[in-house]
Amino acid sequence: MKKRTSQPHLKLFKKSMLGVSIALAASSATAQGQSDSPKLEEVVVTGIRASLASAIDAKRESPKLVEVIIADDIGKLPDQNLAEVMENITGVQITRTAGVGTGVQIRGTNANRVEINGVSTVGSGSGRSGINFEDINPAIIAAVEVTKSPDAKTIEGSVGGTVNLKTIRPLDLSETLGFIRAQGEHSSLSTEGIKPRFAGAYGDNWETSAGDFGFVVSGSYTEQEALSFRPRVDRDNINNFEGKNPSEFLGIQFMVQEQENDDYETVNLASTFEWAPSNALKFSFDAIINNQERSRDAYKIEASGVSNLRAISYPDSFETVDFGIGDVGNNGVVQAALTGRLSPDLAYDDDDPNMRFVSETNSRITDTELFRLSGEWQGEKLKASFELARSNSDTTTPKLNTTLNYINPNCPLQGGADPDAITTSTGADNCVPYIYDLTGGSLAFGIDFENEYAPTPEQLTDPNNVVLRALDVSHDTQDNTDDQFRLDFTYDVDSFGVTTVDFGYRYNNTTGEHVSIKDKIGNFSKLMDAPRGTLFEDLLVEGPDNYGDADGRDLFIKNFLLIDPDRSFSDPDGTIAALEEAFAANRELYPEGTGATSLNLQEDLDPYYKIEEETSALYAQANFEFGIVSGNVGLRYLETDIDSTGYEPSIAGAERALTTTSSNYDFLLPRLNLKAQLTDDFLVRVGYGSDIRRPSFDDVRIGYSFSQAENSAVSLGNPGVEPEEVDSFDIAAEWYFAPSGLVSIGYFHKERTNLFGSYYEGAALYPSDTTTGGLERDATRPCEDGGIWNPEVIPNTFGDPNSQGLCVDFTRPENVEGTTKQKGVELQFQYDLADFEDSLGWASGFGILANYTIQEFSGDTGEDTTSGRGLTVLGEVTLPRGLLDFSENAYNITAYYEKYGLSARMRYTWREAFRTQDFGGGANTSGSSTFSFPVYTHDRGQLNASISYAVTDQLSFGVEAVNLTEEEITQTCVSESGPVCFSGYPDRRVTFGASYRF
Repeated sequence: MKKRTSQPHLKLFKKSMLGVSIALAASSATAQGQSDSPKLEEVVVTGIRASLASAIDAKRESPKLVEVIIADDIGKLPDQNLAEVMENITGVQITRTAGVGTGVQIRGTNANRVEINGVSTVGSGSGRSGINFEDINPAIIAAVEVTKSPDAKTIEGSVGGTVNLKTIRPLDLSETLGFIRAQGEHSSLSTEGIKPRFAGAYGDNWETSAGDFGFVVSGSYTEQEALSFRPRVDRDNINNFEGKNPSEFLGIQFMVQEQENDDYETVNLASTFEWAPSNALKFSFDAIINNQERSRDAYKIEASGVSNLRAISYPDSFETVDFGIGDVGNNGVVQAALTGRLSPDLAYDDDDPNMRFVSETNSRITDTELFRLSGEWQGEKLKASFELARSNSDTTTPKLNTTLNYINPNCPLQGGADPDAITTSTGADNCVPYIYDLTGGSLAFGIDFENEYAPTPEQLTDPNNVVLRALDVSHDTQDNTDDQFRLDFTYDVDSFGVTTVDFGYRYNNTTGEHVSIKDKIGNFSKLMDAPRGTLFEDLLVEGPDNYGDADGRDLFIKNFLLIDPDRSFSDPDGTIAALEEAFAANRELYPEGTGATSLNLQEDLDPYYKIEEETSALYAQANFEFGIVSGNVGLRYLETDIDSTGYEPSIAGAERALTTTSSNYDFLLPRLNLKAQLTDDFLVRVGYGSDIRRPSFDDVRIGYSFSQAENSAVSLGNPGVEPEEVDSFDIAAEWYFAPSGLVSIGYFHKERTNLFGSYYEGAALYPSDTTTGGLERDATRPCEDGGIWNPEVIPNTFGDPNSQGLCVDFTRPENVEGTTKQKGVELQFQYDLADFEDSLGWASGFGILANYTIQEFSGDTGEDTTSGRGLTVLGEVTLPRGLLDFSENAYNITAYYEKYGLSARMRYTWREAFRTQDFGGGANTSGSSTFSFPVYTHDRGQLNASISYAVTDQLSFGVEAVNLTEEEITQTCVSESGPVCFSGYPDRRVTFGASYRF
């Protein structure tokens, strides 16, 4: 056995990264009938310049419109998060959860596909886009390729683009690959200290009598804390005060102080084995294994019962809000509470406002595996390849949520009872005074310590002053699998301008199965049923007191108790047992109490589903070259059969039975790509392609789930929903004016039909003299005036809180008529000063990348109509939904410097306002909180930066920072000029460490 030397010399990974890009270009060239790869030794670049030059080469040589990002060192893509890596690409915007990039929109849509080494991946939920970007550490990824204009070989299922994540290929190495890196990450809002990150890789190849062998393995271990503060204030009800000016205004309905904190522990492993018995034959095996535990350590402090003070709480000051719609105020303009106090008035209401402490562990544990066995054979004219692959994602979402009611010792219990006479109290909460100041959109509130009823800080953290209101436990699982088989052939024609013909077959079987196990104790209406904190004191911890760190606010609640969320995640069984013991001990103290004292965890049959989807696809395409024009044209045909299995709706006394609904569809998808090489440095591309967007598993399920919240709409499925159809057109001009210089402009147009819409049916509201809100819903089935019967609801505003069951709103997905159109322009610029080293010296190390996207949307994607309090405030208003998470304008600018061992870059990213249903505080769009509409996330920019220094060829140190200026997020209801209803304050994350190559 000896070292394999058949590949050109590469100096460790800096040049092997170039090999990745050349491999991309070579694969594209092969599609055009060019069998000879460019010679690696012709280009010698390192670091950031290596990655950018490689990406330019790959983009330039491809017959279709692609964007490529190459790591500039082993496991060193330009960001610590894959979604943020994608943000470097023209036409890509991202969304973040607690400051961490989780969602990617390509050309304004979330409907994209993610592959690893060309293999389809599956995600952790019901979506069809593929693996979550937060589940993969960029350390194991060598390159990212985004296909915007597909050819016939490209697997169907994307609207915006197909993302292919590439790992290191061992037969491209010419020297032993060795690398280790250790880092620590600090969050500016965290109280948990520095989190570790480790990454490493090893690879080599050999020549033997049995052929060439190569092996590479890379892995990473990451701990990360992503934290943000997300206050919420609802001003979604009209207050009336005769004789006051203003007499009518939006008053405070509900307030939430929320900390969203996700702790990630992620293990990624990627390994590849390659064997080339001869120059004509090669086999490879890939194994990608990802494990992530995301424990949610979050809390909410809810100021509840505020709405009951509408008739007596007059603000100190107001702001003018312009909804821009609706029959409210003067042409949509209304006054809204801005500052004020919410004080108990025992003569009016003896238990409101009140306060709750909610501890949330809505966590996620995901094990993802991808295995791929492939082989290829090159004959004289025919090339054949096969691939067997399996992608699997097993996800568990354990939830252990608890709610504590605060019992203010300075306020009498409901009904004026003596504070110690628990058995005579008819309520499980009582009054707490508040002060609020929403100036500048800060949504700040706290306890009004000047009020006569105000508790002291010591009383706020006394276990005797809290009771357990609710224990909510669930253990849902989602098992998604995609088994894939494909055959691909390329035949050399070289006749009449046709260079090669590609054709092939692909079969895949995709399944998604959801199981829900859950139970609840609580939401008791009587205080004697709720255990005092002294019965579970060992579980209680003081909540964080750093809420003001994000924006310097003084007005917030910093003295409170929670059931330890860390313990709830790490020892759920022990936590549940301790709380059940508390319920049992409380029952011994008050045997006349009612309600459960222990959980009965069992499968909830309502939301169960199993979706099985079988697809067969055939494709054929001709690759051609006529003078300066080259490209491909082809067809892709697919047939899909779907079986959706779930339980029939429950009928009293009847045994539940599984039922299966079957459906099928087929599509013929034409695709064309042209490239005109007008000069050596200037080319024009044209692309046309048809594709589909498959519905999510949730869309086609039979099962559904209920909530105890009266404002939570029941989300039904519809097994008959068919895919959307997408026709795309691209034209782009690219000028490669220097070895590292590129200017490009592109125009795209997408037309979507058979759209996914949503049928909404609201439960009727009737005037009422008995409910706190003055409105009630039908509390008997079968909901003749609209809505669906929810047997689990415990009414609050719209019914008797001592009862259970209510008619509620529901939604159902469906295909709708109409067409939507997206069009946009993408601009890209890239250049560095390396060619001017003789004249500029040290300054020749500077370079710049910039891109800008402007896009617009037209057409019908469904409508949203006011209901509930939204109907009360705005009247009957219907608005087109448009595309959610869609920004019309976005850009990013990256400046970098690389010379004398120093490598630094700074990137500023900005995106325009967009409408979204991603907001905090447990709110929803079902008639309350957001007035029945998605919210507007306002314009936002973010600054990221990194700097590293190579002490030697092997050793380097570096620091990276995300969200340097700690930019906040502002969300308004109904329109951009509407009232601020949510704010977000994500953290600044700084990562520092060292890497060593050997």
